[in-house]
Amino acid sequence: MASFNLGGLHASSRRKSVHSRNATVERRNLITVCRFSIKTLIDRSCFETIDDSSPEFNNFAAILEQILSHRLKGQVTWFGYESPRSFWDYIKVACRKVSHNCICSIENMENVSSSRAKGRAWIRVALMEKHLSEYISTALRDFKTTRRFYEDGAIVLGEEANMLAGMLLGLNAIDFSFCLKGEGLDGNYPAVIDYTPYLKFTQSSDSISSDEEELRTLGSSGSESSTPENIGPPFNIGENSWYNKCKRVEQKYRLTLEQKGYLEELVRLRETQLTESISQKKLLRQKIEAMDLTHKMEKEQLEYIIVELQDQLKSFHSLDQLSADVSLSQTSLDPSHSQDGDGKQEGLNLLSEGKEDTPSLLGLCGSLTSVASYKSLTSLKSSEYLASPTTEMTSPGLTPS
Repeated sequence: MASFNLGGLHASSRRKSVHSRNATVERRNLITVCRFSIKTLIDRSCFETIDDSSPEFNNFAAILEQILSHRLKGQVTWFGYESPRSFWDYIKVACRKVSHNCICSIENMENVSSSRAKGRAWIRVALMEKHLSEYISTALRDFKTTRRFYEDGAIVLGEEANMLAGMLLGLNAIDFSFCLKGEGLDGNYPAVIDYTPYLKFTQSSDSISSDEEELRTLGSSGSESSTPENIGPPFNIGENSWYNKCKRVEQKYRLTLEQKGYLEELVRLRETQLTESISQKKLLRQKIEAMDLTHKMEKEQLEYIIVELQDQLKSFHSLDQLSADVSLSQTSLDPSHSQDGDGKQEGLNLLSEGKEDTPSLLGLCGSLTSVASYKSLTSLKSSEYLASPTTEMTSPGLTPS
């Protein structure tokens, strides 16, 4: 009985160790493949636009979908049954705190009905908005929600989750272009990862020699006439062989050539943008110079207008002074001369009516003043002559009788 119990304990511990080993290997594989897919996406984005037709993107979307669906809990109904659910159920709850999120718009999409299709649409929209890393980081920080949706051993609950958020940050440098009505959003089939672009098999020297011997053996046993010379050169594909070195150099040369073409095209684009900016700068400078010239001309015109207005104001002040002098002279004259007073009154009326013709008014006022003074002098002389009785009229050549 004791041996049986020990055997059962050993079997259970072995199962636990195998289970933990499988979970660790699965997490490591998914994270490593995700890192490779991100690198291929970044390399491919240097030469062409990334859209739904890109195999690198389709592979990355499948990898990310499997990472977010890794050990995802099902939804328990009222009857105790557990129904499967998609990672979209976790994302729409854990990413509500992201500012300006696209969750509501994806929920209201008409052509996307299933939960898996909404999750795939969210991946594409987040990549176009360059916020996928922010969404994942916000969801991972909500540990209670993550713990409620995932089982123990899930990638989002392990240390690999922080690595995932850091790797997704490099996708913000890529401009994506997706159609949210395509076949890639169909949620009726699961995502399948293509591992072949990331696999590389190398043979050791022992295995290469054994392969050569097997080839020679097969060639000699196939027919009596066949010889090792008919097979061709030895099949050597080791890393240290000249063939592989030439292949690697050729690949690097092609990659460098493609990058050179891309950089030359980028330089041409920048040169055209520079010439356009220089021409725009010249136009702006000409406009500024024209505006300065018009400003100076307007300033000079305004100064000239101000000087004219000041001269007119001085002339108006002189006319007011002249009208005051004329009124004083009118009061000093004899009031019996109504005609002279009427003439001066007419002159004053002309002065008060308007000051449009300044020289004519000044001449009129001067003439009126001279006439009035002359008449006053003559009247005074006549009165003095009549008042003296002893005065006698004498004329040359006549003697009094």
